[in-house]
Amino acid sequence: MADTPFQVAGRQAKPVERISMGAVLTDAFKQLLANIQDYSVMAGRSLANLFSGPRYFQDILDQMDDVGVGSLPIVLMSGFFIGAVMVLQTGSQFERFGQTALTGDVVAIALVRELGPTLTGILVAGRSASGIASVLGSMVVTEQVDAMRAMGTDPSRKLVTPRVLAGIVMLPLLTALNDFIGLLGGCVASVFSLRLNAVEFWTRAINALDFADIMQGMTKPLVYGFILTTVGCYKGLTVRGGTQGVGRATTQAVVVASVMIIGADLFLTKLALYLGDKIF
Repeated sequence: MADTPFQVAGRQAKPVERISMGAVLTDAFKQLLANIQDYSVMAGRSLANLFSGPRYFQDILDQMDDVGVGSLPIVLMSGFFIGAVMVLQTGSQFERFGQTALTGDVVAIALVRELGPTLTGILVAGRSASGIASVLGSMVVTEQVDAMRAMGTDPSRKLVTPRVLAGIVMLPLLTALNDFIGLLGGCVASVFSLRLNAVEFWTRAINALDFADIMQGMTKPLVYGFILTTVGCYKGLTVRGGTQGVGRATTQAVVVASVMIIGADLFLTKLALYLGDKIF
């Protein structure tokens, strides 16, 4: 017999399940730990693949062209203006004490030690990490990665390792060019704004740098290149939700890579200063 309205009304309502804030935070923390574990495994495997075959040299060259040559215009343009702005800012302060000649020293040390590597890493992360996540995410959505596994090809060796190696190799080169163009922009700004001699600027800038400064400036990009490529690959290979998931992964790759680069900069700077005092 069908329930009458009175019988339906007389039934007890099911209790509503309440989700506590503690449970939400616990689940989020567990998911974060799982993501860190998966990322660490993928990043470690990408380096382990370098010591065994097969190796895809053409893919490595293609990724070097994409990460290095493709990022060259934005890195050089940004480096020139950053160097010029640094000269204008520091020079205006040194003019108060009549020490404008020290501008070349300060700009050279700041660019080579800190601003050159960090800004290059962030700029390349904004371009290449997002591109890597977009390409790999599209391959996941269109099931190309599954087809690659079905044909016996390791996606980590084919897709991740060439990009990681390209980032590690090309980012120090981009950083060196960024430092040089930044000093060139600083020289132009000092000549036309502070009325300094170009020869004096370059002489003081070169003499202000020592081996520890150059080592610090060239070691950081190795880590930054590894970070931005592995984050882009991880976000791309873990895409969920179709084309909308690809867009989210692209945005997350840039944000996470940039934050990790800035966080790593703190520890690398502290380590470099400690080793500089002990070794150099």
